[in-house]
Amino acid sequence: MARSLKSALLSLLLLAVFVGAWHLATLPKETARSAADEEYAKLMGQGAKKVSGLPTPARMGETIVRQLSDPFYYRGPNDMGIGVQLAHSLARVGTGYLLACLFAIPLGFLVGMSPLLHGALNPFIQVLKPISPLAWMPLALYTIKDSSVSGVFVIFICSVWPMLINTAYGVSAVRREWLNVAKTLEVRPLRKAFAVILPAAAPTIVTGMRISIGIAWLVIVAAEMLVGGTGIGYFVWNEWNNLNLTNVVFAILVIGVVGMLLDFAIGALQRRVTYVE
Repeated sequence: MARSLKSALLSLLLLAVFVGAWHLATLPKETARSAADEEYAKLMGQGAKKVSGLPTPARMGETIVRQLSDPFYYRGPNDMGIGVQLAHSLARVGTGYLLACLFAIPLGFLVGMSPLLHGALNPFIQVLKPISPLAWMPLALYTIKDSSVSGVFVIFICSVWPMLINTAYGVSAVRREWLNVAKTLEVRPLRKAFAVILPAAAPTIVTGMRISIGIAWLVIVAAEMLVGGTGIGYFVWNEWNNLNLTNVVFAILVIGVVGMLLDFAIGALQRRVTYVE
């Protein structure tokens, strides 16, 4: 408890230092539009618009209160609340992530239990794993012809590999003596998979799931910037086109907080399945 309290106090101190430095760095820019902003607006063809500039903490607080006071409004395809945008992004991430779980975990079991299958599939895994998920986006848009479904496909692709590899490793690393006991007791393969292998490999499997959810949330923001329409990534890009950096910074904060909550959720599951001998 003492260490946790000290960590919390240190975190608050670091936050205070960061906010103070932010305030000092941005305060002069609140008084007038800089010459650099004027020139940049002209280059971007936005001479008639005012570049908002980097916000002070006070302006950021006002934006947070305004955005969160009515997060689910809808006034057209280009004017939606942050809650609506997040709902679209989370729906895509959830769908792609769930499909990846249903595909990668059973396949990882088979790969981990069969050295023959591991040897056959490993070259394909090693070739496909390093490919950036966004590299699949043009092909997905061409074949699927739907930006939202294409986003789900990209999430599926980026989520599969950590779960597949970690599941295969966790299953193959189950202690031989446990498997020998199950064999001695003539435990059927299906029961052995659920009663012996799954509990032993669960911490490694959930580690793969935790890695995948972080990658999925990162990728969906970039994918929505490319395809547009809806989502938190589109919100960032749209506010940038409007030269509203205050809303861009707000969206960045929201992305970070949501990503942290997703990681905490899988982390809690990981702690539940991890055991100490």
